[in-house]
Amino acid sequence: MNKILVIAVHPDDETLGCGGTLLKHKAHNDTIHWLICTDLNPNHPYYKTRQEEIQKVSSLYHFDSIINLKLQTMKIDEYSMSELITKISHTINQIKPTHIYLPFKGDVHSDHRKIFEASYSCTKSFRYPFIKKIYMMETLSETEFSPIEGENFIPNTFVDISEYLEKKLDIMQIYTSELAKHPFPRSLENIKALATFRGATSGTFFAESFMLLKDIR
Repeated sequence: MNKILVIAVHPDDETLGCGGTLLKHKAHNDTIHWLICTDLNPNHPYYKTRQEEIQKVSSLYHFDSIINLKLQTMKIDEYSMSELITKISHTINQIKPTHIYLPFKGDVHSDHRKIFEASYSCTKSFRYPFIKKIYMMETLSETEFSPIEGENFIPNTFVDISEYLEKKLDIMQIYTSELAKHPFPRSLENIKALATFRGATSGTFFAESFMLLKDIR
């Protein structure tokens, strides 16, 4: 049995980036853990709805644990790297995951880039020897808009999610404020289109793709 940790900068990143893969892990009796890095201000008019969404999403994945760092969304740049590393390292040492899914280091959203940097600092093999596999996720509306040459997402690992795509789409629909109609990047059509494209690339009907950073066997 493996222990899986997905580090979601914002709620919905886990579903966009590796929702089908998480469902597959769970079906194979792995434990799955969800680290949410940011949260809305409690005074935000959407705050209560967002908490309800998180609970609904968690119940559909059957997460074994949810940890919310409650950092201020859109303001990750205001936290020191030391503070971020301390918070993330504490969670990693609590869970002791064998597999970690991280945001892509070149995502256009600065929150994603800084959380990647802090999280990846918490994966050194001599400090965290239990971590065996590290992946970067592809997150629609962030990964594909990276404008920097040499920072492009080039997947080298694919997971067949043909059995799990419909449930992934159902879960994504819980995030009502994050979806819009095509051609908005986070539309159901586009999520399915990306899964179709990654599936065609890997010889499956539907797939999620990742950049594998470490694989210790």
